[in-house]
Amino acid sequence: MSRTVLISGASIAGPALAYWLHRHGMTATVIERAPELRLGGQTVDLRGAGRTVIERMGLEQAARDRVTHEEGLRFVDDRDRVRASFASDALDGDGFVTELELLRGELADLLHQHTREDTRYVFGDEITGLTDTGDGVDVTFRTGPDQRFDLVVLADGFRSRTRDLVFADLASTRSFGLYTAYFTIPRTGSDARWARWHNVPGRRVVLLRPDNQGTTRATLSFLHPEPGLDRLRAPAQQDFLRRHYADAGWETPRVLEAMGDAPDFYFESVGQMRLRRWSRGRIAAVGDAAYCASPLSGMGTSLALAGAYVLAGELSRHPGHREAFRSYETIMRPYVAQAQNVSWLAPRLASPKTRTGIRLLTTAARLAAHPRVSRVTARFANPPADAVDLPDYPDARPARH
Repeated sequence: MSRTVLISGASIAGPALAYWLHRHGMTATVIERAPELRLGGQTVDLRGAGRTVIERMGLEQAARDRVTHEEGLRFVDDRDRVRASFASDALDGDGFVTELELLRGELADLLHQHTREDTRYVFGDEITGLTDTGDGVDVTFRTGPDQRFDLVVLADGFRSRTRDLVFADLASTRSFGLYTAYFTIPRTGSDARWARWHNVPGRRVVLLRPDNQGTTRATLSFLHPEPGLDRLRAPAQQDFLRRHYADAGWETPRVLEAMGDAPDFYFESVGQMRLRRWSRGRIAAVGDAAYCASPLSGMGTSLALAGAYVLAGELSRHPGHREAFRSYETIMRPYVAQAQNVSWLAPRLASPKTRTGIRLLTTAARLAAHPRVSRVTARFANPPADAVDLPDYPDARPARH
């Protein structure tokens, strides 16, 4: 069915939706506030329904060509001694760390490269007004001329400003009291092919992960009662991190020293987005803009890819957009509900307050990694990535590239 669709956001969900809309005969335009494709970000994994969607796009091998080659995750102490480890090839490559780990920016670039010939991308602009006239949506932009589209889909993330133009009265967030900073630092001799997780007393974590670009991805995560740290400017956030991690030991001084020169420093308050409805008239939302489950869920990429696939498929299946949006939500709601079922205790268990708590955590991790119990552990600890039956749309056969 021929429709013109404006998509706000060029990260994962937006380009994936553009891909499937084109496969179903619709015309997509993607608008992105950033001046160019944002290639930064940490490691994401492809598992379950997300991997299935990539396979149906014919991009599995292309994704494998971009993996970080991370061999697994190790819990290490102050002296860098391994206390527990989880290999990426455990449980057929679908354990705590998957065999298909790649950088968020690499996945975004892959999707952009395979849609840019069929999709119009507009960078450096954003939506400032949306008027649903009943037979279309009139859109105003910060710099570009006004335009009309048949439908608009918001795919611009957890902090979407555009979402508030339409869904402000339907949106609520859930906070975990957790802050996380992500940035890239130079690689040193201590950085191998294993990710290293280091707990610091006071509910602080330092995580170092290898990438495929000769650098290391650093993450500083911590629980803190003070609200609003994510609203500070980057220099103030970095000053806070230097104070908060000043006594952390291990390789933390190296991380803090490199932080100021990082080109991709990003700081956020970790939370979930919950919309009572994912559509209103001719405007819908997908991915984190609609149902961010937080990084704690391990499901963000799967939800974005599966949501884009189902939304485009239902638009192709139904002549009316209301029926399509309703069916998209019916299919995806149970999957999202499971992904968002993250306990408030999860970040507290992963970042103990005391050294005794840290010893208990690493002991539990070591037991969980034992071959005799790892499959049982994974059953409860791994995200429900397969908990959705993806419809088989007529035009969704694997593509050739």
